[in-house]
Amino acid sequence: MQNIVVKDIFESFNDHLNKEQELREQIREIVREIDYAAKEATIVLQVIHSSLTDVPTACSNARVHFETCSNGYQRLAALIPAGQYYRYNDHWHFLTQRVVFLVALTVYLEKEDLVSRDAAAEILGMKTKQADGFHLDIEDYLVGVLQMASELSRYATNSVTLGDYERPLKISKFVADVNSGFRLLNMKNDALRKRFDALKYDVKKIEEIVYDICIRGLRVDSGSTPAVSESTATAETEK
Repeated sequence: MQNIVVKDIFESFNDHLNKEQELREQIREIVREIDYAAKEATIVLQVIHSSLTDVPTACSNARVHFETCSNGYQRLAALIPAGQYYRYNDHWHFLTQRVVFLVALTVYLEKEDLVSRDAAAEILGMKTKQADGFHLDIEDYLVGVLQMASELSRYATNSVTLGDYERPLKISKFVADVNSGFRLLNMKNDALRKRFDALKYDVKKIEEIVYDICIRGLRVDSGSTPAVSESTATAETEK
């Protein structure tokens, strides 16, 4: 009799494990679809590093892929049992950070502004309140913004290569503002803190680009001629 009871107990465990495995497989399938859309958005946004004129088109194309991501997140929201968001979020945790980075980059390219958490969540078909269940976690949003800052430092460098000397100045001010915002936070999370520490190198890199533009006289003032560098001015005076 005791053996029969033990068997019944473990059979119920087996049923639970099978259902859990089935649910996780469904989650993985949806996450794969979101990941594919994110990769496609990444590809179309790479044009900003090689062209000055195709940026608006790249943003429009990226938003099409964000719609696919939104659809995926909404399916996940319907699939995840109430109150179990953090039990399964390891499946989409890092992916969501990357998707938020792409959304933030797109919004910056369109408006030269920082996307809010509410706006990012709306684009991705997610909520912002934990009480609502499936939501855009604050940490995922913040890490996505930090990833955007790193991409903008690369964008600043390539803008100079393409002959756009004003873009790095705008990026420098924007990233400096983002840096100031992060300094208001009391970050004790190790992963987020580590990622934030990398921001100072992004700021420094962009500042060096701006400095180089200024001393070389490449900056255009009021849409007229480039500002004359100090060395150039001295040479002209000696003549």
